Amino acid sequence: MNKKMKKNETGLNAQLPTVGIVGLGIMGGIMAETLLLNQYRVVGFDIEKSACARLKKAGGQVAKSVTQVTEQADVLITSLATSNALRLVYQEIAATLKATPKKIILVETSTLAMTDKDWIAQQLPKKQVALLDCPISGTAARMKDRAWTIFVSGKKSSCNEVQPIFKCLSDNSPYVGEYGNGLKMKFIANHLVAIYNVACAESVTFARKIGLDPQEVLDIFGPSPVIGTGVMRLRTPFMIKREYSPPTMKVEVWQKDMQVIGDLAKSVGCPLPIFNATAPIYTAAMAQGLAMQDTASTAEVLGQMAGLFSKPEAIKPKRSVAKPAAKKTSKAVVKKPLKG
Repeated sequence: MNKKMKKNETGLNAQLPTVGIVGLGIMGGIMAETLLLNQYRVVGFDIEKSACARLKKAGGQVAKSVTQVTEQADVLITSLATSNALRLVYQEIAATLKATPKKIILVETSTLAMTDKDWIAQQLPKKQVALLDCPISGTAARMKDRAWTIFVSGKKSSCNEVQPIFKCLSDNSPYVGEYGNGLKMKFIANHLVAIYNVACAESVTFARKIGLDPQEVLDIFGPSPVIGTGVMRLRTPFMIKREYSPPTMKVEVWQKDMQVIGDLAKSVGCPLPIFNATAPIYTAAMAQGLAMQDTASTAEVLGQMAGLFSKPEAIKPKRSVAKPAAKKTSKAVVKKPLKG
């Protein structure tokens, strides 16, 4: 009776497990919002106040620490950008679980080095704690189309327990085997995406150079079951418009994935000649001030190499639309850096 009342009053279903999320950035934030829409109680934490505010606005509960999330969650999802953040978070999770043992499923979704995933597994208590490795292939925009792929790996019974949560997020959450296989699958996916991004940028540049409309090229090849890809359909519109913000994947973040994949390939003695050929294009995008832009901005790099563009469109100064009398004031404001 009380459970039904709670559902009616809050819109949440008390019979569902409480989901904790640490890391409320682009991916963690949209996971939280989607689970709330599916009546899960979500408690989250992030060091960024704006991310916490977004969770609160969506109806989630903002925790004061990782410890507080761990204490309240039945299933705890982590979505973190760096190895350092991952290790700090799991040190706190491990300390909390050792001090107050409980049954919990930990779902690690970050794309980081395999050594990091192995390290966190060694920190956690063995009893009552199930650690799963479940990286996500896709962007926040793709999630709205239910087009994420969640590579689920770890103890199969625990993976089955969290499948209802994954089904809220995507139509595609295959079980890929033992802990760590999820990350390996994600590396293969990103290896292909790195190549597809630059291949699409190259095709757009080639089309422009020979006098074709790149929009027409996309209209013809995008839907093709042979040539068209999700990457082509997602990123080519950015390239055609020469507008790369808001990004679906920032060049700066992508560089981290490139490094991890390259290091893994070297460690197992696997040549990746095509993947390696794309690396200088992403590096050039960074050097040209496109770090915070979408990875589709590789088209700017190739466009400059082909003599089509003199400067990346994304970092050109905006034309002033102010009246002549206000022009002087506007310049003074631009020169003074903004805080915050």
